[in-house]
Amino acid sequence: MKVLVVNGPNLNLLGVREKEIYGNLSYEELCSYIKKNAEELNIQVEIYQSNIEGELINFIHNNYKDADGLIINLGAYTHYSYALYDCIRSINKPTIEVHLTNIYARDEFRHKSVTAPACIGVITGLGEVGYKIALMAIKDIGGNKNE
Repeated sequence: MKVLVVNGPNLNLLGVREKEIYGNLSYEELCSYIKKNAEELNIQVEIYQSNIEGELINFIHNNYKDADGLIINLGAYTHYSYALYDCIRSINKPTIEVHLTNIYARDEFRHKSVTAPACIGVITGLGEVGYKIALMAIKDIGGNKNE
């Protein structure tokens, strides 16, 4: 089983940016955590991060065929990127949206996700553990498709 993990803008600055919100975990530590949990679940994982919307879309387009599912943390694009919504809908793979922080306890504009309707589920506010839960869910769902 293979899962793509796609992270959006500013996640590369974890451990540096707004530590009172995002904590001290660095992006490299997050990636190590994801890889460790994927290995324990016998899942091959490919992790990608970009601050550029089109690069995120191109990565998904170029890699979805060999993947069994997708885990996304699109950062601020979550709240306004209909292009990423269309991308997720187009590939027809089980996709889970993950947010490190509780988007409903933050700025009002963060309360709406335009990409969530393209996903089978959303995990928010559990920090890096959200990625582990998403990996477990994709594994259990297997080859089922988005509804």
